[in-house]
Amino acid sequence: MVFIGFLLSPLSWWNDAFINLPLAVGFGWLVSLVYKPAFEFAVVLGYWATNLLGFFMMHKGIKAMRSEPDQAALRREIRQDLLISLAYTLLLVVLFKLGVLQPLADYWKTMGVQQ
Repeated sequence: MVFIGFLLSPLSWWNDAFINLPLAVGFGWLVSLVYKPAFEFAVVLGYWATNLLGFFMMHKGIKAMRSEPDQAALRREIRQDLLISLAYTLLLVVLFKLGVLQPLADYWKTMGVQQ
């Protein structure tokens, strides 16, 4: 549980870049199939949800493994993790504004594929 939580958490740069962001964009694409204007919101929501799920899974796994957690270190880690998540959220917003991330249907239109 700790390992999967670590993969979903933003504790290292590659976790977000290769796991959370693709999951969030996939979630955004699914939501945009139902309601296209919700794409950006859904990507950000999906990104934060994967991070929170990762933290939750790590917390539960570590709590089960050790009897006395270091509360000060845990608060520092959470603060750092939130700052990292905010930085990646800013990156998502910039990618939206540049048109790099967009609903899947818009990619098809850009490539000239008729739906």
